[in-house]
Amino acid sequence: MLLYPAIFTPDSEYIVVTFPDVPEAITQGKDIQEAYEMAVEVLGFALEDYKEYPQASSVSDLKEQYPNADIALIGIDMLAYMRKYHSNKIRKNVTIPEYLNDLAEDKNLNFSQVLTEALELKLNA
Repeated sequence: MLLYPAIFTPDSEYIVVTFPDVPEAITQGKDIQEAYEMAVEVLGFALEDYKEYPQASSVSDLKEQYPNADIALIGIDMLAYMRKYHSNKIRKNVTIPEYLNDLAEDKNLNFSQVLTEALELKLNA
């Protein structure tokens, strides 16, 4: 598990999130919940390119540098992140009721995407 401090700075419409130790990891959210979720994702995305992970800054030092911002430690398990975003796709055959198939096709739904989203929701993944 890697931990990096994130700086949460409100602007007029969003909360901007930056990582002093991973400068290319920048994101935003409309509220603190969304900003936090986006922070985890962007941190993983940025760290993918690192061969060696940077040393994390001290939270107390950052509080002095950013007195008007909130600071939170963001944790990421890079192995879990890589599994989630870079794992191979596996083909599954499923059986569903015909009426659901007809409704889904009428709405041009992508069955693989719907099944993936449903499994993530059901498994809290």
